[in-house]
Amino acid sequence: MRIETRRSRRTNGSPWHATRESRRFSDRLWTAALLAACCLVGVAHADDAIPASLTGAKGDPARGRAIVANRQVGLCLLCHSGPFPEERFQGNLAPDLRGAGQRWSEGQLRLRIVDSGRINPATIMPAYHRAEGLVRVAPAWRGKPVLSAEQIEDVVAFLTTLRDRGTE
Repeated sequence: MRIETRRSRRTNGSPWHATRESRRFSDRLWTAALLAACCLVGVAHADDAIPASLTGAKGDPARGRAIVANRQVGLCLLCHSGPFPEERFQGNLAPDLRGAGQRWSEGQLRLRIVDSGRINPATIMPAYHRAEGLVRVAPAWRGKPVLSAEQIEDVVAFLTTLRDRGTE
């Protein structure tokens, strides 16, 4: 007389035979890992960029550097670090800005600044040029972007100059 246990019925007697639920979990885990890896290396997608300038003109890299380093305007250094030896305290929550121009195209950088939530809905990076659909916005900022289109283009122009991941 043979007594079947739940395990033997469910797994067909093999410890390597996964249940449907565990296979789904495993598939989701691999998909999430692949997506995370692609985001880390800057793989381009069809919806991963804003190819055209917001103003129709190239920005000024010197003004862009000033915006990035300014703790009252861009606030970039609260989360990011980069080639700013004069700035004593820099963030470590977000990617280092060194090499940004090598990792991402001009259009990819533009999208990440305008609205990084389109790439990663769980991002903590604010949308610098989106004014609608936001929650928990101070009354003084409602309906206004953090940076103007010209300022966005200046920051993009500066970040594209950061080609080296070493000291710049």
